[in-house]
Amino acid sequence: MARPAFELAAIFRRFGKAFRAAHPLSRAQARVMRAIEVCRTAVLGGHVEQCGHCSHTRHAYNSCRNRHCPKCQNAERARWLADRQAELLPVEYFHVVFTLPEPVARIAFCNPREVYAMLFGAASQTLLTIARDPKHLGADIGFFTILHTWGQNLLHHPHVHCVVPGGGLSPDGTRWIACRPGFFLPVRVLSRLFRRLFLEALEAAFHQGKLHFFGDLAPLRDPDSFAACLAPLRSVEWVVYAKPPFGGAAHVLQYLGRYTHRVALANERILHVGDAEVTFQWKDYRQGSGRNKSRRMTLAADEFLRRFLVHVLPDRFQRIRHCGFLANRHRQHKLALCRRLLCTPITGLLPTAEQCAAAIAVTPTPIAARCPACGVGLMVRVAVLPVYRWPLLPPDTS
Repeated sequence: MARPAFELAAIFRRFGKAFRAAHPLSRAQARVMRAIEVCRTAVLGGHVEQCGHCSHTRHAYNSCRNRHCPKCQNAERARWLADRQAELLPVEYFHVVFTLPEPVARIAFCNPREVYAMLFGAASQTLLTIARDPKHLGADIGFFTILHTWGQNLLHHPHVHCVVPGGGLSPDGTRWIACRPGFFLPVRVLSRLFRRLFLEALEAAFHQGKLHFFGDLAPLRDPDSFAACLAPLRSVEWVVYAKPPFGGAAHVLQYLGRYTHRVALANERILHVGDAEVTFQWKDYRQGSGRNKSRRMTLAADEFLRRFLVHVLPDRFQRIRHCGFLANRHRQHKLALCRRLLCTPITGLLPTAEQCAAAIAVTPTPIAARCPACGVGLMVRVAVLPVYRWPLLPPDTS
């Protein structure tokens, strides 16, 4: 794959110093900026490779491995998907999206750790509760959820994506209960329970003093103002969207391969970097299904960096979580029970090697890469490059 013409790291290196001087940053945001700026540069060290045939030499620098870096997600995605392959079941899979309304998203901007945790909790409890209801499915389900905080235009848009097998275990654990083909749970019922659970959690956090407000939201520190802000949200429909089912296990893996470890903006979407502005590609989903058009957006460099850094997650915040019978504490036992009830051996659930390669979309790192100069010899590591820790500076390799 050709290297993108413009990269986020280059934008950070070019405009980052001025941005840091003009804007206060959280510790997590400052750390992400620094990691992306030095990713795959001499600052992080690396090694020297030499061809055994023609003596061609090249330097290979280490990655930052930060989860917000667009260059460091392929390998992590490959590892995560390899772990998921053995967990797939031979059933339809459904995709349900829970989205926070704009007034709550503004509260989340001030309180990301607290509100994102509420979003995870309300979404998972909603799915588990409605699925257990005998009027709907009457089963204990399992699923995993993925937090995204951005829209295509990089504005703050918190939502979680839930990937759910189409069915679950009966309450006594003796049989598998499948959902109707092509239909999982009613979205209106999900929406109203999600709204109630989330608002209850938000109110409880406010009265416990866990929420903080600043800037335009400072008036919400007053209990009456906070209650008045939430009042209209109780009577509007919250967006819960159920996408068409994936189909079989191979389709799920293919989807997850390009989705789970996505960052707010991939390097491939950056179209141009000017003296003080950045142009990137985005899709306008407001045009409706089938009419999504790629558009160009040009932002001042400061605004571009601000929008990207809004999506930096709090330190050690888990953005992919497993629930129900896929929860970590009993996943192995519950999956074995599901397979036994479905009468399917595990070997029948695994995608083929070709499907896995297409889903992961990552070229495995070879033990010894072919020399790019002569194409005959193999590149062998001959030296290690040190890590340069502040205040030491690496040599200029530009």
